[in-house]
Amino acid sequence: MTSGRLRVVAIADTDSYVKWAAALLGSRPDVVAGTLLVLETPLVVSDAQERAALTGSGVDGATRVGYDDLLDRVLEVGPDVVMLAARGPLVRVLARLVAAALPDAVIATGLPGISVPATRKALVYRAQCDAFVLHSHREVREFTAMSIERGIAQRFALARLPFARAAVSRDGEVRGDDLVFAAQAIVPRERVDRLRVARMLVRAAQAHPNRRVVVKLRGVKGESQTHREYDGYPDLIASLGPVPPNLVFSTEPMGAALTRAAGLVTVSSTAAVEAVAQGTPVIALDTFGVGPDLINTVFVGSGLLAGEESVIARDFRDPEAGWLEDNYFHPPADDTWLEVLGELVTARRTGFLPHRPPWPRRGGALRDAWERKSVLGALDRSPTGRAAFVIGVPARTAVRLLRRVVHARLAARS
Repeated sequence: MTSGRLRVVAIADTDSYVKWAAALLGSRPDVVAGTLLVLETPLVVSDAQERAALTGSGVDGATRVGYDDLLDRVLEVGPDVVMLAARGPLVRVLARLVAAALPDAVIATGLPGISVPATRKALVYRAQCDAFVLHSHREVREFTAMSIERGIAQRFALARLPFARAAVSRDGEVRGDDLVFAAQAIVPRERVDRLRVARMLVRAAQAHPNRRVVVKLRGVKGESQTHREYDGYPDLIASLGPVPPNLVFSTEPMGAALTRAAGLVTVSSTAAVEAVAQGTPVIALDTFGVGPDLINTVFVGSGLLAGEESVIARDFRDPEAGWLEDNYFHPPADDTWLEVLGELVTARRTGFLPHRPPWPRRGGALRDAWERKSVLGALDRSPTGRAAFVIGVPARTAVRLLRRVVHARLAARS
């Protein structure tokens, strides 16, 4: 440890994970000596996205690094904890790498926002990690239940969502006039539904021509996001005809957009939690229903769910008091993540915490190379990666084709 602080190296690549990792590292500088590495992958943040992600995080900067140089940079720090802040498939690859090269380091991971409902995939991809950071009592409860049900042992730790922790309440302050819409890449997913949202935003702008509708984007066209977006709102809105002059697009940090907001609208973005933390009222759009695929079941009972007409009328909502403590706004004293990480560091150094094995799967070294190639793409120039790609792509195609045939036959019999 450095001056009694935990040395934590966080490795992230996409916009949402860079923002989360930076905010988590920067939330407790008295206890954590943090280093943020941005790993070059096909989905890595742009320079502009990185600047937005770091704004207000408490982390001054990040170091970009390629996969081949990653271990050297981590070893330079000699961390107590390596925090894998990335999508599940990349976490699985990095956990294997870190476990082999840093026998004394604890491997931690986490999710960058609303993680209800719990999913088996999230657990399986992170099975080799020693600790899994979540952000509400409800998330810990649901993931614990799933880990028991699926037989996937994991140590969960609670941390106030760093965007909520860092926010300063604006209660009593004069609010702005903007309606801020937090766009999401895959919610809703279908083009027809996204067009419906686009029409709603146009109507909201037309209903109040002297007040702005700000479509808060995660990046400009061509920039990568954690989830691939196929139907971006700038193109969808432009397809509807003349754009009202008070409907604008922004890629500024969400915290900055909220300072001028009368209210926030989203389907299920974590921006809703950030808005609540700043005292900004919210509408969680339930036009398309409520369910796991929309990632909005967490808002049941919150008082925030409402439809399109409420958005157009700017009838924003404040959350029900009884919903808050179980969902992202627990007392700081309930947090366990630093205590858990400290206990695990001690246990590993004294020999009582062996590294977890990777999740069992077939294929051995070739499978490992295939998984690495899958997340790094052209950035993996290794001979084993090329070999795995040559063998793996036809094999995967054949497996998918066989599954379709089997499903078709089963459907025909039923």
